[in-house]
Amino acid sequence: MRNDASPPALETGEPIDALIARRLSALRQAQGLSLAELAERSGVSKAMISKVERAQSSPTAVLLGRLAAGLGVPLAQLLTHDEGRDTQRLRPRAAQAVWRDPGAGYLRRQVLERGTAGGIELVEVELPRAAQVAYPRWSGKPYRQCLWLLEGELQVDYGEDRFRLASGDCLDFGVDRALVFQALGDGGCRYLLVADQDLRPR
Repeated sequence: MRNDASPPALETGEPIDALIARRLSALRQAQGLSLAELAERSGVSKAMISKVERAQSSPTAVLLGRLAAGLGVPLAQLLTHDEGRDTQRLRPRAAQAVWRDPGAGYLRRQVLERGTAGGIELVEVELPRAAQVAYPRWSGKPYRQCLWLLEGELQVDYGEDRFRLASGDCLDFGVDRALVFQALGDGGCRYLLVADQDLRPR
């Protein structure tokens, strides 16, 4: 499985925790939500949200998923810059923002940000052996995703439905139900996630 020894820093040099803090605060305020209101929507405590917004805590993928769901926005909006999206045709690997979950070791590479090609977003994910990441149902407008498993084995729980994928398999689903991704086998897995915010789940 492909793995970078050290994920590249953001082009601006801004620490990832500082970027998450700034984006979370901006998105919450843009919706006119208090810390207490976002806490109620997301199931994340007011104290923890405050710590994340002050860059005093390195949030996990599960925590960020809950916050994104509470805000009704794609996870990428908490991990990438919203201004000045790159419109160049070529997007070198070195220029793609990378984030690693400090707990599970989940590695997320933003191959293509939403807005550079309409409503489509491309994300490469690496899950270490036995790693599991869970996301609640999104509170905003649901959208569709398509997962193509590149390496390894993966189990996806989509609400009450369970799917077991082998290398090369493709799964079409949405964010209208709770989701759990779990790496199976001995070597973890790697997959490409394509999200289309312009299409509703089937």
